[in-house]
Amino acid sequence: MAKVSKTFKFFVYLIILVLLAVILISALSNLLMPKTIRELLAENKLLKEAITNLTQEDQIGYAKVISKENKNGKVYTTIKFVETARDDKLKRILEKNYTIEGDVVNFDALIVKFTDKMVMDGKQKSIYLWRRIYGEKTSPENGFAIEQAGQEPARYADMLQKLRMKDRKLFWSNIWQLANDKEKLKDYGIEAIYGNAVYQQLKEGLIYVFKVSSAGQVYPEVVPEM
Repeated sequence: MAKVSKTFKFFVYLIILVLLAVILISALSNLLMPKTIRELLAENKLLKEAITNLTQEDQIGYAKVISKENKNGKVYTTIKFVETARDDKLKRILEKNYTIEGDVVNFDALIVKFTDKMVMDGKQKSIYLWRRIYGEKTSPENGFAIEQAGQEPARYADMLQKLRMKDRKLFWSNIWQLANDKEKLKDYGIEAIYGNAVYQQLKEGLIYVFKVSSAGQVYPEVVPEM
């Protein structure tokens, strides 16, 4: 009888060890195995909280002409482009100079909207990603990049700070892909408006402030340079 009892206990301990091993392997798999974007969007509460906490934006940057010059019968315009912080319009988070052939410049932005499936309060939220700058004589594909596609934008660097780094990378890489496939994440309440290019003939002595309308569109407000 004692031998049977010992054997029974052995098998009980063995079963417990096996169950613990299964639980440990499952936990490690969740930590180490890469998630799909659909799993991230559907299951990650922290992501939905971050999107819900987005505030309304009314200004996302500005540009001004630094110089204009003629070279071999062609006009070239050098501009300074500045992207401002979401919580401080005076804080510069990205600043670049570009030289464009001509004086009509296109500022290309990707607007991403999160509908009720991705927000907890039912109020639509949006983010604005600057893609590229190009002149009237240049195709969009050959334009100059503003933000690096696929990477976390400087403007939203603090948005997903509670998420693991690999989840942040997964989110942003897929968000940027909406520039080529705006329907990609529609089933998860994420819609994109691409090709929202602001066309403007730029003049010296003026600042072109990029504002966001109540409808979520980007437009330039022209003010004199002080």
